[in-house]
Amino acid sequence: MSNIKETSTNFANKQALAEECGEAYASNIISGQWALVICSWLMNGKLRFGELKKRLPNITERMLTLQLRKLEENKMLTRTVYAEVPPKVEYELTPIGYELGPIIQHLDKWAQKHKELK
Repeated sequence: MSNIKETSTNFANKQALAEECGEAYASNIISGQWALVICSWLMNGKLRFGELKKRLPNITERMLTLQLRKLEENKMLTRTVYAEVPPKVEYELTPIGYELGPIIQHLDKWAQKHKELK
């Protein structure tokens, strides 16, 4: 997952669209094929990295780390590190992250209907 160069036209277009369109802004925050799935699992409460990895067996550790960092950067989840040996880290949705719940459920229903069209 690479970042778009801030000097690129693509970056400027993406920012301009996000400023004008709420849907584009939201899409930028939850983009990535794993972001909504991660949020979906966290709807039930805190999970550790290993627990998330078990629930997402096809994701690489690197991709999970990148997605968690992006979600944390966008204030969708919090990362709590406990001073223990071995280190304990928990991920939990923020209040704005929990607001995605009904949206994720609605997207799931829509996806099921769309799959039936194939």
